[in-house]
Amino acid sequence: MKREIWIDWLRIIACLFVMMTHCCECFYFGDGGALILTKTDAFWVTLLNTFTRACVPLFIVASSYLQFPVHYPTGVFFRKRFVRILIPFAIWTVVYALIWGNPVQNFKDLLLNFNYSAGHLWFVYMLLGVYLIMPLLSPWAEKVSRKELQIYLGIWLFTTIIPYIRYWAGGPAEVVYGPSGIPNLAKYPLWGEASWNTYGIFYYISGFIGYLLLGLYFRKYVKELSWGKTLAIALPLFAAGFGIGAHGFYHRVMADAGGVFPVSGPVGFAAIWETTWFNDTLGLALMTIAWILIIRKFNGESPFYRAVVLPVSKASYGMYLCHMVVLSSVSTWILGWLKRGAEGVLGFWTTPSEVLLTALITFSVTALFCVLVQRIPRIGKYIVG
Repeated sequence: MKREIWIDWLRIIACLFVMMTHCCECFYFGDGGALILTKTDAFWVTLLNTFTRACVPLFIVASSYLQFPVHYPTGVFFRKRFVRILIPFAIWTVVYALIWGNPVQNFKDLLLNFNYSAGHLWFVYMLLGVYLIMPLLSPWAEKVSRKELQIYLGIWLFTTIIPYIRYWAGGPAEVVYGPSGIPNLAKYPLWGEASWNTYGIFYYISGFIGYLLLGLYFRKYVKELSWGKTLAIALPLFAAGFGIGAHGFYHRVMADAGGVFPVSGPVGFAAIWETTWFNDTLGLALMTIAWILIIRKFNGESPFYRAVVLPVSKASYGMYLCHMVVLSSVSTWILGWLKRGAEGVLGFWTTPSEVLLTALITFSVTALFCVLVQRIPRIGKYIVG
């Protein structure tokens, strides 16, 4: 099977974007809740975090493009996927449970959910859920026509505006808190949803299933375009998606601040600020499509690709799992060096410098670590995938 070079580029770009997203969190979380120190921080968080927020959908598109529809027996598929995913996940789950928070409580929580101290691990649960549905949809995916797939993608794209419809219909969302203090937005019921039924008409065609179908559509029906056509389509899509995501976050922050900074509140404030950054919203869907179109042009094999891009791509899952250990230390060091808010030593440029430096250092360190660990005979693949 011919290697899809652009998928390797997509993985490392998505991995860097994940790290930038988590670096930005330092600038709108703090003191146990939501906290933005200055209007400058609000501006840079809006700009940088919106730019990188399509990272998780890009990972799903990569998995779909390579694995969907499933072409071998379901048992073989699960064995290959789950062994590669579950064993490294179990190892790093234990690591985070031991080093962050209360280990005893962390291990109790693991019976019901991921370790909330390592919130990025939610991704693995979602990914496993997507893998569970792949064999079920594969017979249909083998035969689906272009027009039929476009119809389903159109329905899915409609579901990405449902969060905005909920806001319009029900007003500002109420924040509810789970047993570990993790905020969730209460949903205004639509189209079959009720207190006794959360499975409305669009439930089964919403969320990450759309990105699964998007990867399938690109593989089956989207031919390679020239750079001119690529940019003519991708740039307007990205601009529209970016505008939706950025406006939503910045508008909500400024409304809560009332023009006065710092602005702070319970952690639920941040959940509301992030509404237009959610993975199932139109802004992210449009940016994801734009990124796919652009990254597909990175399809040339070169010495740099073979020496750097390919090995880092193969280690990208391990990088995702372990990067928060590195990022937390690097971020503390960078923030202590360059300071924050009004005390930032680079003035207006302090916040973007801190985000980019932290992300690049974290990416480099975790890439080197995971590539080297992966080369350890027999056990390396079980540690970092």
